[in-house]
Amino acid sequence: METLAMHISNGIINGPVAGVFAALALAALTFCVLRGRRDLDDRLAPMAGLVAAFIFAVQMLNFPIFTAGVSGHLLGGALAALLVGPWVGALCVAVVLVVQALVFGDGGVAMLGLNITNMALLGTAAAYLLIAGLLRVLPRTPIGLSVTAFVSALVSVVAASQGFVFEYWLGGTTDLGGNLAGLAGTMAGAHLLIGVGEGLITATTVATVAKVRPDLVYALRALKPAAPAPVPAVGGVR
Repeated sequence: METLAMHISNGIINGPVAGVFAALALAALTFCVLRGRRDLDDRLAPMAGLVAAFIFAVQMLNFPIFTAGVSGHLLGGALAALLVGPWVGALCVAVVLVVQALVFGDGGVAMLGLNITNMALLGTAAAYLLIAGLLRVLPRTPIGLSVTAFVSALVSVVAASQGFVFEYWLGGTTDLGGNLAGLAGTMAGAHLLIGVGEGLITATTVATVAKVRPDLVYALRALKPAAPAPVPAVGGVR
């Protein structure tokens, strides 16, 4: 089987499982379109285009993991979630994946639903959940934002890799060697290293944007700091 440079190649997962995840991806992206329309404004629309272009560029850096058509690479889900939000962010990553599959032949077209599920949906969702939690406890300083970006990017890459493991468990057709636990460990280990690189790139990029134009960082606008704990009454006086 020919090894493709990016994503899951055709034939790695069987047709029925690929079809189910294609339907899941389509339904999720439709929901993202409906929710994302509420967020689009004069700031977000051009930023979404820049984010998609940046993600396309960084995803060109890929690292072979197996010889059967699976590789690891930077994803960009955390970067997208931080700058344009989870809904538009997932759409940005999905558009990149579609262009790569249809125009450049990166990843199997039949596996597009799987790739979108892992990278555009699971990766972005995992990143934004962490972002939402961390920005409520960490100071909104350059260091706090950089830590948030680094951790969310690293975890999102590993989470997306485990999405592939789950799909392979459901309908893998190619022998990738070893048992499922070994596959999960190999994918997690490789993507942990990739996640460190993505975390550094994401932290640097987001911190730079926040320093120049903090109003362009979606997460800083949309996520409110945690409310201070109420001061208990003392002697009947608040």
